[in-house]
Amino acid sequence: MGLFRRGPKERGPADAPADVPQDELEVVEPGEDLEQGEDLGSGVRGPWDAEGTFPAMPRVDLGAIQLPSLEGMEVRLEVDKATNVVSAVAVLLDGSSLQLQAFAAPRSEGIWDEIRDEIAASITQQGGTVDDLPGPFGRELLARLPVRTPEGRTGHRPARFIGCDGPRWFLRGVLTGRAAVEPDAADALENLFSQVVVVRGSDARPPRDLLPLQLPGGAAPPPPPPADPRLAPPERGPEITEIG
Repeated sequence: MGLFRRGPKERGPADAPADVPQDELEVVEPGEDLEQGEDLGSGVRGPWDAEGTFPAMPRVDLGAIQLPSLEGMEVRLEVDKATNVVSAVAVLLDGSSLQLQAFAAPRSEGIWDEIRDEIAASITQQGGTVDDLPGPFGRELLARLPVRTPEGRTGHRPARFIGCDGPRWFLRGVLTGRAAVEPDAADALENLFSQVVVVRGSDARPPRDLLPLQLPGGAAPPPPPPADPRLAPPERGPEITEIG
């Protein structure tokens, strides 16, 4: 597996998910060990609910998201500077990235259709363009997000919004980089998305409430620096932890 980093939350347009076909293939009980040599290429697709059954494979416990391991990937945990709360996990692989967030949802219905419309409206209002297209997880958005170039001009950055409505949760993914426009480059991250396990928990939560994420092992993010920089302790360099 790659490296874990802490980083600031990357701001982007709102939330999102989509229906995922649950193939009638062999599954194993949670907690069973993965056979040596098996990997994400099992052909069994999720994302999965932690209370159900799903294929066993190495996963890192990040709280609401149990993230599969993928050779060569780097994982960045994004921290909201205002609240010092881990708000998203981003997987970087071969010039592409996949940002993941899990949210609470109603028991009776999914909310991806509604949120997809809101994302499209938000991007359009910001000067971007959006296409609502069929994809491997149902309906998805192919967006061109407005960005400011170093020369001060307005450019556009492609992004794919994908998602999954689950039992009382939905999982949103945002693909950027090569994976947003090249199907071959998206395969590995799409496969990773399909093997995520979502831990909803039993707490009552309003729809769209962000399900809590945590650093590996349950560690808390570092506290924010003191308001007065003269009182700040000496800063350490970037911390990178190798995950075996």
